[in-house]
Amino acid sequence: MKFKQFLNLQGFKASIFMGIFYAIAMLLIFLLGYSALPGNMDELKVAIINDDAGESGSQIAEQLTESLPFKIDTELTNEKALDKLGDNKYALVIHIPETFTENAQKGESAQIDFTVNEASATMVSSAMSSVVTEINNQLSTSFSTQTAQGVLLNMNVPEEQATAIAEQIETAYVGNYVIMNDVPDGMHNGMLPMFLTMACYVGAMIAAMQLVGAFKLSRGKASKVKLFTYVQGSALIIAVVSTIFALIVAFSISDLDTSIILKLAGQQILLYMAAFNVCAIFTFLIGEAGMIINIPVLLSQTIANGATMPREMMYGYFNFVSHISPMYYSVQSYYAVMFGSTEQSPFLWGLVAVAAGAVIINMIIVRFVHKDVPMDAIASATTSVPVNAQPIVNN
Repeated sequence: MKFKQFLNLQGFKASIFMGIFYAIAMLLIFLLGYSALPGNMDELKVAIINDDAGESGSQIAEQLTESLPFKIDTELTNEKALDKLGDNKYALVIHIPETFTENAQKGESAQIDFTVNEASATMVSSAMSSVVTEINNQLSTSFSTQTAQGVLLNMNVPEEQATAIAEQIETAYVGNYVIMNDVPDGMHNGMLPMFLTMACYVGAMIAAMQLVGAFKLSRGKASKVKLFTYVQGSALIIAVVSTIFALIVAFSISDLDTSIILKLAGQQILLYMAAFNVCAIFTFLIGEAGMIINIPVLLSQTIANGATMPREMMYGYFNFVSHISPMYYSVQSYYAVMFGSTEQSPFLWGLVAVAAGAVIINMIIVRFVHKDVPMDAIASATTSVPVNAQPIVNN
């Protein structure tokens, strides 16, 4: 075979098509999806709670409300705001305590609490940390200036008192940065929910192509119902085996508590079955060419899974995908289990709903799209010569 003949083979043509298609699809989806950062930061919600009865607290709350480029909510109690923060409904909670003005007037440290949820989209926690740093710097400068002005009015003071006043200037304002659901150091810990989810999804996507292919090759050897059951049973076996190895790696490298291993295992198996059936939809419909659709769907979910940005920041298409995406519900559920960020059950039920919906769609496709093949079709085609048949002898 010459090289030119090799290039004419179907495998080469398919490979070059997938190479071009994958490059275009990946760049279009990723570049368009991540262009929402940081432009859509103003879609994030921040709660400002002013419990201070004095004038200083009101002034600061008003200034922050006007200057922060977010959706500001000032109608909540601190307890309610923290609950919503834990559920990732808010990106930051700013609490001005009731003794803020009183402490400032007494020369004691005036403190404001800034609480962020680290078990959230990485872009949010990182951005809020920068915002809090900037606010603290500005407020610290402002309070130091005000305190210094008071010192200038009392220049004729003993040396010891002057030293005390100088210390007072340095501690006039304290910004208390509070972390909710602290995530262990290391990017591998913070991104583990996404990594576990993607590893499972890609494996399920490849299995969908292989097992549905086996389903089509076995037509006529068993009923469609039985073959469909075989496909689902095989997928479940792979889900269990792959989960064991995935968790061995995850627990070996990341800082996870072994007490949650059963929860992680159960979810990983559920995710596999959901991802498998979602990917199988297109494979049942158009065969191996279904990968042409499955790849963009996979890439879309890497943006829509909520690990990098929350739903509020996503463009409409990715926001929609997140509501029907196995990845989104899996990533959020893993955050809840690993770092205690919120309740796990709503996301598990979302994953169950996606899995059940995909299974039902596949059952409909198998029932109405795939034609019945007579059970004896293959048998009749492969029947051997009858025993009592007489051989033909040429004289």
